[in-house]
Amino acid sequence: MKGLEWRRFSPASSDGMGRKRSLWSRLHLDPWLLLLLLTLMGAGLVVLYSASGMSPAVTMGQGMRFGVALLAMFMVAQFSPGTLYRWTPLAYCTGVAMLLAVEIMGDIGMGAQRWLEIPGVIRFQPSELMKLAVPMMVAAYLCKRPLPPNTRDLLVCGFIIGFPVMLIMRQPDLGTSLLVACAAVFVIFLAGLSWRVIALLGALAASALPLLWFNMHEYQRQRVLTFLNPESDPLGAGWNIIQSKTAIGSGGVFGKGWGLGTQSQLEFLPERHTDFIVAVLGEEWGLIGMLVFLALYVLIVGRGLFLANTAQNTYGRLVGGSIVLTFFIYVFVNIGMVSGILPVVGVPLPLVSFGGTSSVTLLIGFGILMSVHSHRRLLPR
Repeated sequence: MKGLEWRRFSPASSDGMGRKRSLWSRLHLDPWLLLLLLTLMGAGLVVLYSASGMSPAVTMGQGMRFGVALLAMFMVAQFSPGTLYRWTPLAYCTGVAMLLAVEIMGDIGMGAQRWLEIPGVIRFQPSELMKLAVPMMVAAYLCKRPLPPNTRDLLVCGFIIGFPVMLIMRQPDLGTSLLVACAAVFVIFLAGLSWRVIALLGALAASALPLLWFNMHEYQRQRVLTFLNPESDPLGAGWNIIQSKTAIGSGGVFGKGWGLGTQSQLEFLPERHTDFIVAVLGEEWGLIGMLVFLALYVLIVGRGLFLANTAQNTYGRLVGGSIVLTFFIYVFVNIGMVSGILPVVGVPLPLVSFGGTSSVTLLIGFGILMSVHSHRRLLPR
């Protein structure tokens, strides 16, 4: 692979066979994935309106964030995979620099130093951007080398991943650090590791768990202990998970009705419009509502994997596959922690939970995925 250069074989309005390209192709968007994402965001706003106590301000604010995120997705989709590849080292280094800035002068909120703030302009979490920058950097490194990666390449990838993950853990933000690490590890997995190497790396990771435990903050260790036995402190550390499971279970098959959830509307359920919004969904819309949302997520993941598989170069396949699998991990971890099968790590439900930076990051990722698919006629030399 020589510099990952691309060239056009036909005018922008036609494909390589001289056939006229569709409007969606010229816009570099995938209509099916876009429709699924818009449907999920629309349904998410309906759930958020109830979860926020019927607050128009919160719902409209989230809608505006979605608008910004969609614009960012569209803009990113216009860049070819070759351009994204060339900008990847700059994005990674900028992200690391911002994490270092957070370490030195970051804004503190809720006991954590995770934000950078430009007064009167914006307040954001640089760690969210690393969910894209780190796997893109790993993919950019591996795509120029023989695959599957050898031991030396794995060590280099370990450094690319480990340094920003360490900085994020120091904020502290265990949930985001694990997501960043997972996104990058997916790239390595997709690069063709043998199951023997995967088993070895899994054993090494398991052996490092005691070290991780003793380096965790006290509240993080408490979350793990609460996960194992939430009833040990039902009015303290176990309150969130007990109330969330109560809310989900009380919804039954058809739910109590939109805006009629007692656990959420009477404020027994904490963080109901952010990390625990699944409990509101389960209580008010029941099993049927949960299955509808799960079906949307499955369709998005399935379509995303199809688009990633159409990439015509290694970089596009690795980045696209990692983006989709990371999206799946978001969903799995959030639903798992709210239903009590995973520890609480502060991961939002994608495009449903209230939040701006995470929505922008997710849709930029899907913009990259659409770029990989829609520029597939820009063939390598």
